[in-house]
Formats: sequence, C-alpha cells, structure tokens
Amino acid sequence: MPALAAVLACLIFLGAYVLIATERWVGRTAAALGGAALVLGLGISGADEAFFSPESGIDWNVIFLLFGMMVIVSVLGETGIFEFLAIWAAKRARGRPFPLMVLLILITAVASALLDNVTTVLLVAPVTIVVCRRLGLAVVPYLLAEVFAANVGGAATLVGDPPNIIIASRAGLSFNDFLVHLAPVVLVLLVALVLLCRWLFADALHGDPDRVAEVLALDERAAIRDRRLLIQSLAVLTLVLAAFVAGHGLGYAPSVVALLGAGLLVAITRVRAEIAFRDVDWSTLAFFAGLFVMVGGLVTTGVLDAVAHAGAALADQHLPGFTLALLWGSGVLSGVVDNIPYVAATSPVVAEIVGEDPARQVLWWSLALGADLGGNLTLIGASANVVVAGIAARNGDPISFWRFARYGAVVTAVTLVISTCYVWLRYFVLAAA
Repeated sequence: MPALAAVLACLIFLGAYVLIATERWVGRTAAALGGAALVLGLGISGADEAFFSPESGIDWNVIFLLFGMMVIVSVLGETGIFEFLAIWAAKRARGRPFPLMVLLILITAVASALLDNVTTVLLVAPVTIVVCRRLGLAVVPYLLAEVFAANVGGAATLVGDPPNIIIASRAGLSFNDFLVHLAPVVLVLLVALVLLCRWLFADALHGDPDRVAEVLALDERAAIRDRRLLIQSLAVLTLVLAAFVAGHGLGYAPSVVALLGAGLLVAITRVRAEIAFRDVDWSTLAFFAGLFVMVGGLVTTGVLDAVAHAGAALADQHLPGFTLALLWGSGVLSGVVDNIPYVAATSPVVAEIVGEDPARQVLWWSLALGADLGGNLTLIGASANVVVAGIAARNGDPISFWRFARYGAVVTAVTLVISTCYVWLRYFVLAAA
C-alpha cells in the first residue's frame, strides 16, 4: 500500500494541477476540493494528517491570515478610498497617458505590498477602466501594467502575495524578514517595470485631448463615501501593519494579528456582518484548504521527502548553482501553472533542504522571488491575473492568454535576470567578501 498510495497521491495531485491550470472543465476550487476528497476517501491521508498535523495538514495560519485581511479590506473598500486614489492619480498626471500609468503602477505596487495583490487589483481595476474610458485611453495596457505591478509589489512583504504567506508559515519567517531580504530588490524591479511599460505599451499611450478637461473637473473628494469609517479603517490598518513588523518579537503570528485587526475593525465601526464578509473570497479559502490536503498526501506518502533528499544532494554539491536553478525553475513553473499550488508543493521540499543550515536560507528567497515574479508569465500564473482578466472581460475588453503572455514573458524574463544578479551578489559575492 505505501508504494500504491504514493503513486495515487502523485496522480491525484498532477490531475488536479492540470485542472487548476486550464480551468477548462471545472473551476480551481472544485479541482482542489475534488483532489482533497480523493486523498481522504482513498485513505492516503486521514483526519489527523489532514486537519491537525503541522507537516501534512491544512495550514490554518495561511487560511486565517487571508481571512482577516479580506475582512479588513472589505470594510476599507466601503470608504471609497481606492476610487479616490484612482481619480487623484488621473488628475496628478494631468490626463497624460504615461504619467498616469506610472502613478497607477506605484499605487498598485504599494497597495499590493501592504494588503495583497488579489484584493488590490479587484478594487483598483474597475476604477482604472472608468478613468481610461473617460480619457479615451486603451484599457488593456493599463490593466496589464497594474497586474504586473501587483505581482512585483506583492513580493516585497509577507502578506503581499499568497506564495509568500505559505513560505513564511513553512519557514517560520517574519514580516521583517521579507522586508529586509526582498523589499530592496523589489524597488529596483519597479523601476525596471516602469521603463518596460513605457516600451511595451508605447503604441497605446495616446488619449483623447478633448476628454482630459472632463476628467480634470472630477472631484476626488466626492469618492469618499464615509470619512469616519475611513479614519477608523486606516487607523486599524496602521495598527495591523505595525503589529506585523513587531509581532515576531511579541510572539504574535501574522494570522493572529490579522484576525485581531479584523475583529477590532468590525467592533469599533459596527459594520454589519454581511458587509464585512461580503468581499471575503470563500472560494479562494476553500481552494487553499483543498490544496493543502493534496500536498499533505504527498508528504504522508514520502514523495516530497524523496524529492527533498535528491535536492539536498544537489545543494550540497553546488549551493549557488542550485539556488539560481530554483529561482528560474520556480519562475517558469509558476508561470506555466499557478504560483500558489506550486509553492504549496515545493515549500515542504525546500524546508527539508534548508534544514537548520543558515547558509541555505537563501533558498527561501529564491523560491519567493521565482514564484512571485513567475506569476507574470501567463494569464494563469497568479490569482491576480485571473481576477483582472475576469474584470476586463465583463467590461468588454477581454485579455487573451497569448496577449498576456506576449507582454508577461518579457516582464518575467527581465525581472528574473535582475533578481538573479541580486541573489548572486548579496548572498554569495558580498557574503563571502
């Protein structure tokens, strides 16, 4: 049975992976939950392994961190702050196409780092469509620039991108660890992204001069629907972010901080439960749960342990080469499929390879950079991509798989090259000096 269970666990995971990547026959959540049901139904994992084991079970820290942040952002969205920022950006750019794109890229990147990239694009993209149409600009280039910025900016912090949350939970990394190790290179990547967008979308950066005056006449302050709620929400969000930074020293896990922040915000604002939970993406939370159960099947049957031993042998032979191979391999695989299930499956393997060796901690940063930046490669590479594509299609501006890939491949290649230089210099050249 052990050998058969291992084969079945691999087949279930690969089958679900194909369904998740294509979304042709069933949705992502249905594929993940169906795979989890097979793992449990066939006895590959039991209740103890699936629900209570820190090695092979559902990572409740990830689930509740996402839930808490979704509640906070749901309440924050009621204030109109994101609409305010979009109109403000259009007016600050004086209606000029490229300066507008730069401002939207920066707003999206910062918001993605502080909140998360999926929530950010969900709120910013619809407003971007309105502003672009008012200015007579092509919508798709701006949406693509924003989703690229969301995936790059999200790499800077623990909460910015779901793969980072998984990595932090598996590796025991803090909010500050991500800031120290990844934020510096993300700043460089954002500069590169702005320059790339100027080149990639040069033909589309032409607006209608007659419509500029109409946009400049808009009053961004009118977008704020509830000033008191805005002040309360920003105060709680500031506390949550401060607690993320100081939480490791205080002994509070990020999931606890997020839940405390969500509870405090709902309590002091007296927002109705149906509003606070309205934008919670239950489907995504269920997707994560199913995914963790499937990965747990690979852990329980020893599949990932075998892969880890093979990887550890390669790392022993040449750590710098293995580190860069992990960076590029993660970038390509995350783009071809989806960076969330990729990291969920890979992080236990990396954990085994890293062990207690401080010199191998660099593997976590290579995995994070590869997975986060690789999400820009294709339309299905990251959840934020799928969200933006759905919004664009509903508004009459569909983004095809190949159109996304044509631009995403360039962005991914350039950002991975920069990241390669960063990892090599910081962790091997300068560390050895």
